[in-house]
Amino acid sequence: MSPRADFIIDVLTREFGELMALDPAAFRRKFRKMAASPFAFYRGSASLFYADLTSAFQDDSFLDARTSRVWIHGDLHAENFGTYMNSSGVLVFNVNDFDEAYVGPFSWDLKRFAASLALIGYSKALSDDNISTLVRAFAQSYLIELRAIAAGGDDAIGSITLDTADGVLRRVLQEARLNTRVDLLAGQTTIDDYERRFSLGDGVYEVDEVTSSLVEAAFTDYLGTLPEASRPVSTTIKDIKLRKGVGIGSAGLPSYNMLLEGHTQALENDVIIYMKQAQVPAVARWIDDDRVKAHFKHQGHRTAESQHALQAHADPWVGYTTLNGIGQLVAEVSPYAADLDWADVNEPDELLGVITDLGRAVARMHSVADDESSHDLVDFSTEEAIAAAVDKDEKGFVEHLVEFAHRYGDQAREDHQDFVDLFRNGRLPGL
Repeated sequence: MSPRADFIIDVLTREFGELMALDPAAFRRKFRKMAASPFAFYRGSASLFYADLTSAFQDDSFLDARTSRVWIHGDLHAENFGTYMNSSGVLVFNVNDFDEAYVGPFSWDLKRFAASLALIGYSKALSDDNISTLVRAFAQSYLIELRAIAAGGDDAIGSITLDTADGVLRRVLQEARLNTRVDLLAGQTTIDDYERRFSLGDGVYEVDEVTSSLVEAAFTDYLGTLPEASRPVSTTIKDIKLRKGVGIGSAGLPSYNMLLEGHTQALENDVIIYMKQAQVPAVARWIDDDRVKAHFKHQGHRTAESQHALQAHADPWVGYTTLNGIGQLVAEVSPYAADLDWADVNEPDELLGVITDLGRAVARMHSVADDESSHDLVDFSTEEAIAAAVDKDEKGFVEHLVEFAHRYGDQAREDHQDFVDLFRNGRLPGL
């Protein structure tokens, strides 16, 4: 085996070893999904990305004491964007999935996204020049929006909503608007003796009475983590089921779905929420900051607070609790979630428009959680700090991202092939 293959085995074993031992079948499923394409591998291997950023690909350009301590998404690749209904009842297209969020270098988010653009561009047979244009557009729109926010916001574009979006992203928002709670409930539940219950099926399992009681107690504790002013009124649990195999990033982690009585007795108002075991984010293993570590009660608290910190007007259901002493994230299974499907966006001009919008969305995310928010972990203006660091050499910063995107895109494609060879030949321990 090559030294790089040994390195991949070492990183993946350190990141997933304990969970792999508990549920090897779940990780075989996860790794088969990762084997499907270089991008799928990249999505599931954030731990390898950060190991590289702190070793072979380390570069502290544009980082200082402040820009190294920004609330970041932690897994900012091109497929972690979609719609949600915010606490004001407005459909927003923005960054989603905050399981890996933490406090760290702002540029790590931008590099992870830039490399994902290179992988997507390559999969669509775009030229290197086309890919460079897309990365530059992302970086420049990020900086334009960030500076506008730093200057007071008068020239900032703002959130991507039905009022401000056009093209592909407006279509995604319109499609999300067509979704209904009734359709979501019809897909996951059935009505028996005039009452709604979860349907059993692939990945959905019954819960025994002891576990059910523990989940109900954890749910009661969760309600106390929600803001009093926006606390949802649905608090009566009608049914609980265990779910497994949810997403590439959640392999081996138990998740419980709860069916709640809606705000009326009409069955179409019922609400589905999930309680999912949270895990240590990959980026946290490479950041040595005792103040950040001490801030969070557990990983469920970190995930929930990160989402509130990074999303203006976050989902009102987002909260946290513990189950069997382990931190849990709790949130709604929203009927209004719709992801951007990159298979529908192929031509360079169309991609350019979408990626420009995503740059603005990332700028707003980075600017939300700072000294003007209710989250005191980052106590300075992030937009001002980032703008000041980049202004020293904006052209150099943009080209730095372009060069990294190509270099790491090439590395990820090579790693994907190594990973497939390791997996198919039984060289990943425990599987």
